[in-house]
Amino acid sequence: MIVLPTARHLLRAKDLADARYPEPLDVSALARAANLSPAHFSREFRRAFGETPHQYLLTRRLERAAALLRNTDRSIAEICFAVGLRSLGSFTTSFGRAYGVSPAAYRATFPPASTLALVPACVLRAWSRPASRAALEKTARRAGPSIGREQSRQQEASR
Repeated sequence: MIVLPTARHLLRAKDLADARYPEPLDVSALARAANLSPAHFSREFRRAFGETPHQYLLTRRLERAAALLRNTDRSIAEICFAVGLRSLGSFTTSFGRAYGVSPAAYRATFPPASTLALVPACVLRAWSRPASRAALEKTARRAGPSIGREQSRQQEASR
């Protein structure tokens, strides 16, 4: 039987926290991944990484929340629950401690996510392509006779 060093088991638990941070993980689940008792796991994790497993998991969740605040237009409550936190009040408090500002103030310091959204070139070409006469007539027929007549008058006037 090969005995792995404790640090190797701790990395397994740390990787679990990184990969599954949105899930309801607790110290006992992380300790099971490391094959250690919860108390021993907490002590060893803090000694190896400089923070408790709970602090590490909270930090990962807050980092992900900050990225979502910067890059999406999702609501703050939606982001809170998406990163695995269960209380909006606790999220706001923890975020304020970590970043020095509330989630709303943090988001306000970045441009809106809609300005960062890239539209594929093929979509831009399709929507900016001039419409054919047949397409204009088809649109006019759908819109009704009064709009169709108005477009016809405008077309005749432009000729």
